[in-house]
Amino acid sequence: MIVFDRRLVRLHRERAARRTAPVDFLFRATAEALVDRLCDIQREFPAALDLGCHGGEIARALDEAPEAAGRIGRLVQADMAPGLARRAAAETGRPGVAADEELLPFAAGSFDLILSNLSLHWVNDLPGALWQVCAALKPDGAFLAGLLGGDTLWELRQVVMEAELEVTGGASPRLSPVADLREAAGLLQRAGFALPVADADTITVTYDNAFGLLADLRGMGETNAGINRNPAVPPRAFWPEVARRYQERFAGPDGRIPATFQVISMLGWAPHETQPKPLRPGSARGRLADALGTTEVPTGDKAAPGRPKPGGGSS
Repeated sequence: MIVFDRRLVRLHRERAARRTAPVDFLFRATAEALVDRLCDIQREFPAALDLGCHGGEIARALDEAPEAAGRIGRLVQADMAPGLARRAAAETGRPGVAADEELLPFAAGSFDLILSNLSLHWVNDLPGALWQVCAALKPDGAFLAGLLGGDTLWELRQVVMEAELEVTGGASPRLSPVADLREAAGLLQRAGFALPVADADTITVTYDNAFGLLADLRGMGETNAGINRNPAVPPRAFWPEVARRYQERFAGPDGRIPATFQVISMLGWAPHETQPKPLRPGSARGRLADALGTTEVPTGDKAAPGRPKPGGGSS
């Protein structure tokens, strides 16, 4: 299913590569969080890939983390926008390549570690992309990623819909859809990863007004690229109405407005025979009834009077 216009995503990111104002605060914060999680894994990774490298925030976070020193060998930076790949290579001194997350150009078993920082939420076939990531890892290689989740920019989504209904009498998709935390671990498992884990954190940023938020989203290359977006230019009154409603609805005592970013973190491992595996059914050496200090009642037998039925029900 095609959800995003990948050509437009690339154009947005090429525009972001030419930015001069520093608007990478979100990428820096999430890159530091990913590296913190990586430092908890007591392993060395001789060959690593930064998939969707933006401006090289992962590389800089690794350089600034003493715990990561000497544990990451060669780091390749890849981005679907050639301009960002060149910028990341120039600013970090590590190689950069143009590569589409939906069609990875790397051979199977190329990397010990793949990191991805706020890039995969623009992928149409996320299960397919994750399958390619798993294939590009060596056995027992690690995949650690952060992507934007469903609660991201919920304040803006709300006031945009209300403003469009007020100004035009209808509503259209003005912001791109994002992933759901409940699906994240399952997606890893479907893609072939072992020991999948997913959780979420929230980052709240404040602005003087909605126009500052919109300018930052544009500078980061994170504006709407949905395939079903409304291509028409909105009426002149639309964005001022969005800003007015945002200020009226969400401004704090200091007059600043919040913008919420939900970041889903995903961790998975390429399968290997040494990894922990669940026991086979019927291989248990103890009985649950003994552990609970109760009497086991076989399925289908009638429970004794006053005794709970199997499965926790009561007479």
